Amino acid sequence: MTNRTLFLIMVVTACFVPALADAGRQAGKKGAVKEVKSLSEAEQTKLALSAAPSHIAKDAGVMIYGPDGKLTETRKSQNGFTCIPTVMNLPEPDPMCMDAAVQQWMSDLMNNAPKPTNTVPGIAYMARGGSHYEKDGQVVMSSEGAKVVSEPPHWMVMWPFEAAATKLPTKPNPSGVYIMFEGTPYAHLMVYQDPGKMK
Repeated sequence: MTNRTLFLIMVVTACFVPALADAGRQAGKKGAVKEVKSLSEAEQTKLALSAAPSHIAKDAGVMIYGPDGKLTETRKSQNGFTCIPTVMNLPEPDPMCMDAAVQQWMSDLMNNAPKPTNTVPGIAYMARGGSHYEKDGQVVMSSEGAKVVSEPPHWMVMWPFEAAATKLPTKPNPSGVYIMFEGTPYAHLMVYQDPGKMK
């Protein structure tokens, strides 16, 4: 196992296991990780790969949850993308497939870095959709006092975006494009377009 693979396992586990646990509490469920980790390796792999367009999924790496709730690499990436079977599970599995820049972005976020340190835009796919928190009509980073809102299939660009400069919306809208977490260093572009339909 390479140092990069070990780093990825630590990053993704650090990023998503706490989010899953919090998500389970918010959704009134007994534990999001438990539900996914009860699936077989084949089922988790299929779920993870469903996050990305088929031409990316076919060569993507895969990490699945073991009985202890920790992520383990079961397939090495051949194209720089790695897929996991769920992120927040609010309340359904929401698999994600991401490149190395997104992995760095997530690591910085979970380690409370002042801002992301990825040096190139990161791309992540969530073809089964996902969820986010909203409070007082705004998309927020914390679950405190917020409600869970479902998202349609989408993909993301993890790179600094500013509404003032780009004139892009800052909340979900009919155009399908907006800046999530506007006003923070972790603002990024959300595109409500189904990755499953990409060729």
